[in-house]
Amino acid sequence: MSVLTLQHLSKKYGRIQALQDVSFEVPEGCVFGILGPNGSGKTTLLGIIMNVLQPSGGDFSFFNEPASAALRKKIGTLLETPNFYAYLSAVDNLKIAAAIKGVPESDIDRVLELVALTERKDSKFSTYSLGMKQRLAIASCLLGDPTVLVFDEPTNGLDPVGIAEIRNLIIQLYKQGKTIIMASHLLDEVEKVCTHVAILQRGKLLASGNVDEILVNEDIVEVASTNLDALAELLKDYPELVRMVPQSQFLELYFTTGMVSMESLNQFCFSKGIVLQHLRLRKKSLETKFFELTQNK
Repeated sequence: MSVLTLQHLSKKYGRIQALQDVSFEVPEGCVFGILGPNGSGKTTLLGIIMNVLQPSGGDFSFFNEPASAALRKKIGTLLETPNFYAYLSAVDNLKIAAAIKGVPESDIDRVLELVALTERKDSKFSTYSLGMKQRLAIASCLLGDPTVLVFDEPTNGLDPVGIAEIRNLIIQLYKQGKTIIMASHLLDEVEKVCTHVAILQRGKLLASGNVDEILVNEDIVEVASTNLDALAELLKDYPELVRMVPQSQFLELYFTTGMVSMESLNQFCFSKGIVLQHLRLRKKSLETKFFELTQNK
């Protein structure tokens, strides 16, 4: 079942097209990353689905039903840092959050345990590190045990330790069966925690789907012989070859990572009467793949 379905969603601010005809689905039980540079429309998209903003066009639904206040109660949201009171403890701040959400205070101990703040539950918010403050914000989202969590840049501004803490927490929540939708401009963050991704650039959807398919890390093999045309014809149906890109002095062969044997490729060409003059393996980084998706769009 799809937790969230977007259908041709658009948003304009005067002459600025913040979102343009965006459509994708978020499957249940995944960590879905909305990835893109700053200004790509990520926060606008989250604002629309959480009823903070109104779309200029298109529609969306939760759990295959029109969005409603009742459905949104199943969703824990962190679009910006909550206004916790610096002079109150974690427990007292969460009591206020629980009252606003209409959930029992008995749930507070559970969420503090989930975010590993039980030992500091009576400490004032002002004494917390940035990472601890963010974990308390996530604890507030978890009150009432929502099935879906929506985070906007959950590791923004954190140091490496804080980033690792939030990543581990997201993975833990995913393993407990939560569906997590998170916006990020950090490729590394999406790669490490997300199972699915949608890539936005200037309000347009460039790609969406499984992370392993969209951000596939590829092996590239450079090959050359005295007759590049004959070599290209020979290799066009080579097993596991994803695509071939002719260059001026060699051919670039793209394979899914780990699916190419240099020795087998060389022997194959030799057995067909072609002697390779150049054979080189190089890796394609995820950063390169992301750049290719987003440049000049």
